[in-house]
Amino acid sequence: MTAGAATRNGRALALKDVPSLEPSHFRGWLVNALRDKGKRLVSYFGSAADSSSGPAAEGISLVAVLADDANGRLSVARTNCDGTAFASLVPETAQPHLFEREIAEQYGVRFEGHPWLKPVRYHHSYRPAHDAWGRPADATILPGVTDFFRVEGDEVHEVAVGPVHAGVIEPGHFRFQCHGEEVFHLEIALGYQHRGVERSVVGGPTKRTLPYMETVAGDTTIGHALAYAQAVEALAGMPVSARAHAIRGIALELERLANHVGDLGALAGDVAYLPTAAYCGRLRGDFLNMTAEICGSRFGRGLVRPGGIGFDLLPAQVEILRSRVAVARREVTEAVELLWETPSVRERFDRTGTVTPEDAEALGLVGPAARACGIQRDVRHDFPSGIFRFVHLPVMTAHHGDVNSRAYVRWLEIRQSISFILDQLDGLPPGGPGAAAGVMRPDSLVVSLTEGWRGEICHVATTDAAGRFSRYKITDPSFHNWIGLALALRGGQISDFPLCNKSFNLSYCGHDL
Repeated sequence: MTAGAATRNGRALALKDVPSLEPSHFRGWLVNALRDKGKRLVSYFGSAADSSSGPAAEGISLVAVLADDANGRLSVARTNCDGTAFASLVPETAQPHLFEREIAEQYGVRFEGHPWLKPVRYHHSYRPAHDAWGRPADATILPGVTDFFRVEGDEVHEVAVGPVHAGVIEPGHFRFQCHGEEVFHLEIALGYQHRGVERSVVGGPTKRTLPYMETVAGDTTIGHALAYAQAVEALAGMPVSARAHAIRGIALELERLANHVGDLGALAGDVAYLPTAAYCGRLRGDFLNMTAEICGSRFGRGLVRPGGIGFDLLPAQVEILRSRVAVARREVTEAVELLWETPSVRERFDRTGTVTPEDAEALGLVGPAARACGIQRDVRHDFPSGIFRFVHLPVMTAHHGDVNSRAYVRWLEIRQSISFILDQLDGLPPGGPGAAAGVMRPDSLVVSLTEGWRGEICHVATTDAAGRFSRYKITDPSFHNWIGLALALRGGQISDFPLCNKSFNLSYCGHDL
């Protein structure tokens, strides 16, 4: 079977070197790799057809990126389809299920054989007069109005939650099919936020592009900004100083710490264990304030930029950060160890919301949700870039796939991130903050991966003949993992939903691009 072009994380390829396969070969390549070779689908998207490819130039180009985690390799290939229909991969391998729905909605390609081809974000096709469901151009498309899965039978009932929630959170609709307290099936509908981030980037970069990237998911500013910066640097051939790499790494791990600590506190709150909830709520703020100590923004906005960093660390700031991280390590340890020592907490966490390793592998879960199932998958380890090419972090795993495992992986990563930050502060290399962005290569493609606190972040950028973005595809880890939350509830109690939901803590806006 013809293979895709081999590439690395953050390496630019000429578009002419990305093989354009015949549709049947392209499909066979993906099925063989995902089902039989143990590869993983990192990204799969549509774009305007490759005009050099002849008769199908009026159609759509489908681009797929595969990961070989064990060997740290990426491969990418594309095919042109006529823009109306393509044979679905889902009957043979599950990972493309949501990618195919996304492509169908955006470009009007109907994936024949897809078992549940439905809209993802509820908008009109990017191509006028091409709608995968045959809807007229003037049809009103309302979010959440779709054909939901239903279980019929005596004593079976349906519970709908959202899209407007009691707390100050983003919109999402959760529809449970239940028998008493037992959940038979949970269907999750998102797409209530029509953001248009990917399309706004085409033709750039402009002054607005970096702020867009920093707000793809507001609690993952560093992770997404870093993925974007790596993509631009690869396309422009820009070197980055060792000092900038180190400070970027510190910021990435501070972001992980703030969110992991906050989520452990929230999990404690969900089981009414208030000591850890109270302490971790305050400690999350401490880690956010440490990021503000570097750049003035608690979420790290303005820190990462193509070519380097927007703010350097002065010696006095290094001393302040070192002292504050050391104090926080002691306080976090005291607060979180209370969780593991309290039988009532363990009773609520153990065996709640379990995802099997087989399901996690089949669906391509990423981040702590995958590592909680014993899967050794971490971009910092498998596809290292920046400071992680020189500092090798072991992958933290647990093995039961339940709430307890997802919480414990976060605790292991908290300890690891604190040690990493202290090590970097002790030995910051010399160098400047970096140079301004240069001109990007024309007609090229780059895959940029970072390990955000939720998991793998993937940005794929292509450029046109003028070196401007012709397509920019973002895959937040939430896109892979929402289905994991649905499976975690299957066979469980509906009253466990808040606890399971918090143990994943996925992004609504990161999905609604």
